[in-house]
Amino acid sequence: MDWLITPFSSNAFMTHALIAGVLVAISCAIVGTFVVLRGLAFIGDALAHGVLPGIAGSMLLGYSGMSGAVVGAVVMIGGISLITQRSRLSSDTAIGLLFVGMLALGVVIISRSTSFRGDLTQILFGEILGVSTRAIFTQLVAAIVIAVTAAVCARPFLLLCFDPEQAQVMGFSARRYHNVMLFLIALTIVVSFQTVGTLLVFGMLLAPAGTGALIARRIGSMIAWATIFGVASVYVGLLLSYHFDIAAGAAIVLTAITIFFVVFVVQNVRVQRSHQSEANAS
Repeated sequence: MDWLITPFSSNAFMTHALIAGVLVAISCAIVGTFVVLRGLAFIGDALAHGVLPGIAGSMLLGYSGMSGAVVGAVVMIGGISLITQRSRLSSDTAIGLLFVGMLALGVVIISRSTSFRGDLTQILFGEILGVSTRAIFTQLVAAIVIAVTAAVCARPFLLLCFDPEQAQVMGFSARRYHNVMLFLIALTIVVSFQTVGTLLVFGMLLAPAGTGALIARRIGSMIAWATIFGVASVYVGLLLSYHFDIAAGAAIVLTAITIFFVVFVVQNVRVQRSHQSEANAS
């Protein structure tokens, strides 16, 4: 049992990584549930990659990466809204254009500077084993804001996921709560990129929530299961990273995706056996 506990009890870096990872898992479980139910995976992916030029530009000018991520997220959301409202193009087209454009801009900024040799890996894949106490506190505040906002907006979010027209009938502005949902997605990505990176935060948004959706039928249960799977992924991923000397962020996300496919296969086997039992009984 020592190999399950000692890495965290005897190593402050691993302890901080576990705390930060759990907070990321909680935030991603809450927001990821609505991303999965609302069908916002594409915009989540676009935001996760679209903040890259903001982070790169901010670090190049000597500012924190998080401030640049905020700017990148605002530009993405504002640009999507502007193109959608001022043209006949669909939101998917607007998201795709800005996604590719922002990603390309980020690559151009990085390729033109020699100061990102060491920082690029940190931006893309995070630095969970080097997370600071300040970053953990920031993640904690973000998790609280996300949880409180999701609790307050639970009913309109539920209606928006399944029947936006019914949300309007019930007196909830579909556009307003859609924007609130986008804000939560952006906040999760902006805060979590320091821990798991811009490329991997999208996996943490989708995999645990997708696994929860395979099991649960209610939003509350989905969030609970997504949190459990997300926290388990963080713990197992960090253990794999410690014992096998592999990248911690990637190990966490791969664990989350592996859990998804295991649950997916188990659920399908159970359904097939249930159908066979019903057929034999009849």
